[in-house]
Amino acid sequence: MVDRVGLMAKTGLSGLVPCVSGMDDVKPSISSCSDDGDALEARFANLCKSGLALDESTTRQAMVLFRESKHILLANISTIGSGTPGEVERYWSAFVLYCVTRLGQSKGRKESGQHGVSLCQILRASKLNIVDFFKEMPQFSLKAGYILSGLYGSDWEKRLELKELQVNFVHLSALSRHYRRAYQELFLRGDSSSQPSGFSSNTGYISDFHRFGWLLFLALRVHTFSRFRDLVTCTNGLVSILAILILHVPIKFRNFNVTNSRLFGKKTEKGVDLLASLCDIYHTSEDELKITLDKTNKLIVDILNKNPCPALECKTQNLDCFNTDGLTFFEGLLEDDSLQSILHILEKDYDDAINTIGELDERVFCSDDDSVLGTGSLSGGAINISSRKSKPDMITSPEKTIKSPTSIMQSPTSSVNGNLLGNSKMVFDTPVSTAMTTAKWLRNIISPLPSKPDGELRRFLSSCDKDVTNDIIRRANIMLGAIFPVSSFGERCVPGNLQGASLMDSIWAEQRKLEALKLYYRVLEAMCRAESQKLNGNNLTSLLTNERFHRCMLACSAELVLATHKTVTMMFPAVLERTGITAFDLSKVIESFVRHEETLPRELKRHLNSLEERLLESMAWEKGSSMYNSLIVARPSLSADINRGGLLAEPMLSLDAISTYYSIPTGGLPPLPFHKRCENFSDLNGDAPSPKKQCTEYRNVLVERSSFTSPIKDRTLATNSPKSKLPPLQSAFASPTRPSPSGGGETCAEISINVFFSKIVKLSAIRIRSLCERLQLSQEAQERVYCLIQQILSQKTSLFFNRHIDQIILCSFYGVAKISHIDLTFKEIIYNYRKQPQCKPQVFRSVFINWPSTSRNGKKGQEHVDIITFYNEIFIPSVKPLLVELGSAAGHSNSERPSEVTSNIDGPIPGSPQLSRFPNLPDMSPKKVSASHNVYVSPLRSSKMDALLSPSSKSYYACVGESTHAYQSPSKDLSAINNRLNSSRKISGRLNFDMVSDSVVAGSLGPHNSNSDSPSAAAVLKNPVKCEPPDF
Repeated sequence: MVDRVGLMAKTGLSGLVPCVSGMDDVKPSISSCSDDGDALEARFANLCKSGLALDESTTRQAMVLFRESKHILLANISTIGSGTPGEVERYWSAFVLYCVTRLGQSKGRKESGQHGVSLCQILRASKLNIVDFFKEMPQFSLKAGYILSGLYGSDWEKRLELKELQVNFVHLSALSRHYRRAYQELFLRGDSSSQPSGFSSNTGYISDFHRFGWLLFLALRVHTFSRFRDLVTCTNGLVSILAILILHVPIKFRNFNVTNSRLFGKKTEKGVDLLASLCDIYHTSEDELKITLDKTNKLIVDILNKNPCPALECKTQNLDCFNTDGLTFFEGLLEDDSLQSILHILEKDYDDAINTIGELDERVFCSDDDSVLGTGSLSGGAINISSRKSKPDMITSPEKTIKSPTSIMQSPTSSVNGNLLGNSKMVFDTPVSTAMTTAKWLRNIISPLPSKPDGELRRFLSSCDKDVTNDIIRRANIMLGAIFPVSSFGERCVPGNLQGASLMDSIWAEQRKLEALKLYYRVLEAMCRAESQKLNGNNLTSLLTNERFHRCMLACSAELVLATHKTVTMMFPAVLERTGITAFDLSKVIESFVRHEETLPRELKRHLNSLEERLLESMAWEKGSSMYNSLIVARPSLSADINRGGLLAEPMLSLDAISTYYSIPTGGLPPLPFHKRCENFSDLNGDAPSPKKQCTEYRNVLVERSSFTSPIKDRTLATNSPKSKLPPLQSAFASPTRPSPSGGGETCAEISINVFFSKIVKLSAIRIRSLCERLQLSQEAQERVYCLIQQILSQKTSLFFNRHIDQIILCSFYGVAKISHIDLTFKEIIYNYRKQPQCKPQVFRSVFINWPSTSRNGKKGQEHVDIITFYNEIFIPSVKPLLVELGSAAGHSNSERPSEVTSNIDGPIPGSPQLSRFPNLPDMSPKKVSASHNVYVSPLRSSKMDALLSPSSKSYYACVGESTHAYQSPSKDLSAINNRLNSSRKISGRLNFDMVSDSVVAGSLGPHNSNSDSPSAAAVLKNPVKCEPPDF
């Protein structure tokens, strides 16, 4: 049996090896197409000189980088883009040019006032688009990183600012669509003969007034905000631009009537309150909008040399019916004879302002020719953008078809001038409207809270062995001061974020710091209340004096504030770096944090859920994770592997060190009693005394085990409810070697690892089920893969070290397919995995290997290889015994009842392991409830409960495409749906559930990697790889 499985593993893969590197068909190499290195260099040199007209210095640097990286290009042609030689060469040329323009010596050019080359110019010359560029650029960074380090220094990645630029692009894409919709709903087209364009395509005519608004917004970003400003602040800027347009665009181009429109719902005795109305529509803060509008008015004065006039003193029809108190008006701002000159001035101002090499020309978002933007989906921070060509405003998920107060189309209005406002029956949440709604939660719920411990929290803090109130305040001030620095901007290059502090003005940073602080105190109080009930007492000294626990809570609070505002420069995991904690630490508080903040908006819950997935799937397994400090105590048998890889976490920086580094004033508060070196107080912060030492002292504390038999683990694995009871937080954050406060003879390390592993198993089960459905595998195969993952996690844990759990899952699928005689190739597995929402090409293109001394290929050291090499060289030699026994168990299960087979997957390799029952996972939402129709059911959002309870509500639910008639009673609407589903004849009317495909609904569950369903295995083999959807 062993020989047969080994032979299957080797012969089954040998036929696939030629297509492994990119999981595609073998592509011809550039060199095989009669192109030698000299020809490549000649074409690249011509691109630099003729295509982009680069100066001699930049051209020379570009040629150096191209020559140094040319061998990587030739070796990896099939892994970039579609794999065709010409396209790969264009990609590589764009990568090189972007890096050189961003990292090269450009100081002299800036001083001379000479303009550099923008990213858009590079992409146009290379015949590429922005979306595809950002998708493929990580491959260049990964493979050519060591060359860039040698040429430009070890900080090249921070200086490149690729992640910031990508998120900035995603934000601007969302903002430009938001602005386009708003403009088209407010105004007619730029010429009088045009019809209203509320539902025109995104690539339609751009009026001069529309262009003026976008250019003025860019001027606001450049001169008043910063290069990388958060989404909420930028939205406030756009709303101020809309206010300027409403007041100054000639009346004949208006698509609304001030007096008759319900758009302007905020009125006073003096007329319509314009700013209050806009704030009500877009969920902005009126105070912030007024400040932003003042800055916009100042820009008009400074750049366009227009004289401001108090609107109260102006006599013009544009101001009729508006309350002009506090408004400013500019005579003749948008008159026909001056509009073109104003646009020219704004264009020139932007050209002068972005004299930065490699910048993204943001005017492209307001251009009639948007081909350089590209199509498809692209992730940026907490939001995604989808194809501009697929009419994203007209198709979305079922759960977003309910009318939303975040859109100005919410109110039907009797149009006098052909108004389209409110006439659409389907209204959708957008990234911008979602961000503004979440920011409103911070403003209305969190901001009014006290900024110091108060009430019940104060009683908990004072009930400790020693009053820790001052310690809590001091720590919060230092940690949040590091995350939101408010002084010394630009004086220090902050690690993990290229001068991120210099991109935040002190007022904004102080406001965000206060929001995070108040949220921290609010959730801390709720957690203390829950812990006191578990422990039947108010003395929570162990928890409330735990340094690591508080840092995790502060990091979580700050991350939610940053996610709310959609910041560009402080993206996760920046909060981990600033607070000195690891991903494993943060994973201990996320679930408790969500449970104890009942008002947390749905969007933020989703954000924390996505973070937890990232932590579990890879970040907690990275080198330097504190998970290894607990694992080495819970599983001393793994100490050799952990120490050999140098995986243990470094001690946390002390508060004093952080305070000094970021120059944070402590306000006269005394230092904490354990401030000198946090690592010397393992009972307080959970660190082992010497993480880098061999763990021989642990063997005196624990009896070495090779299995996890924790009752906590058994309870957790057996309980699939999201409300399952967690062990007390004191166990999670106590020193790894301490006995668990809950008893049972376990250490705190074992408790933490058991909970962590149970989450890993649960996440693996979800992904296994999803991929099995795509591959159309049987329930038996699904359970075998699940069983194998459990066994690997408990018996071959080191396979997860420094790797992504999906890499182990993908290999497990192929191994199970071999022992089960399932006709399944690795290519099919990868093809379908690409369509998973969490897929990243790096998962199967770059797997970490630390070659053992017994390696059969003679290699030594560390490197990244493709997943097939990992499967052959590392996975199969390690997992073959488990696969053999799994196959044996499958054979027994055909002739014996499962109950007659005993096993212990946590112990040594069993003689005949029982196939584990696949857990009962919660249904994904929306859930398909009809096999013949695309009908989905989704839980009711809490935000809709108020509408349901209102006696004036006319419609209690919505479905895809609405119902047969708007605003029917629930019983009639449900009857219409049932009649359609139960009837075999075609019913006329608008009730058409098939108007939205499965793939669209599936897209609502996460950012998918294609717009089509996965094909059958046969289809995968027949279709050429070039037809595959691109890697997203």
